[in-house]
Amino acid sequence: MKKIIYILLICFLCTSCEDVINLDLETAEPRLVIDASLNWIKGTDGKTQFIRLSLTAPYYGNNIPPASGAIVRVTDQNNNTFNFIEEGENTGMYKNDTFIPVINNIYSLTIIYNNEIYTATETLMPVVPIDFVEQKDNGGFSGDETEIKAYYTDPANIENYYLFEFVIINTNALNLEVYDDEFTDGNQIFGFYSKDNLIAGDQLTIRNSGISKRAFEYLNILLQQNDNQSGDPFEIQPATVRGNCINQTNPSNYPLGYFRVSETSIFSYTIE
Repeated sequence: MKKIIYILLICFLCTSCEDVINLDLETAEPRLVIDASLNWIKGTDGKTQFIRLSLTAPYYGNNIPPASGAIVRVTDQNNNTFNFIEEGENTGMYKNDTFIPVINNIYSLTIIYNNEIYTATETLMPVVPIDFVEQKDNGGFSGDETEIKAYYTDPANIENYYLFEFVIINTNALNLEVYDDEFTDGNQIFGFYSKDNLIAGDQLTIRNSGISKRAFEYLNILLQQNDNQSGDPFEIQPATVRGNCINQTNPSNYPLGYFRVSETSIFSYTIE
């Protein structure tokens, strides 16, 4: 009997409360957020690259504050230095037009912000092209979803990791997926995307980027934490996931984000 009463109480609490409750949350000191994804798109010279810096904001904040006035540079293993200059005033968007992408070269990021030095290192990972795209219109459990498969051929006997980005142009909706080749080495395989409100004529941009094993593990954890399919109201809150960027001056004031350098294959597709 006690179990029945407890279950009824949980159901009541989950279904009958409609008032919006704003919790009085503690506000932490802002941390630097580093969005440094350098993508060498196949068929381009890869010279123009961007790095976005911002600060963490309160939970109920409406704006993401930019991290302006930083010194940002990337250095390669051949001692070439690429300075990233902030575009405009107080934008947090830093640009470089002289970047030299070389497959398997090692690149080091240095950011000086508020008298603290942040560093990270990554290797420019290659990627195979997207071969072709297939569409299925009666996918999903209910048969009302549009399924997209972007096929690529994994190189044999090489450990590979991939980041797929599916972007619906008219809504700017973004879906991310990561893959490894542990069970698909040397085979033709696909990146997968499914959506129930796609209509004929929608423009879809598919990007496949080669990433390192560490980047794969970082992104995989982030995607698992942001999975909204479980619907569990009592789920444990996600933990802070740290990337490969380190605060050399004050390690306890660690940044969020990741420094990634990738070759990227792009495929434009129109929903049929």
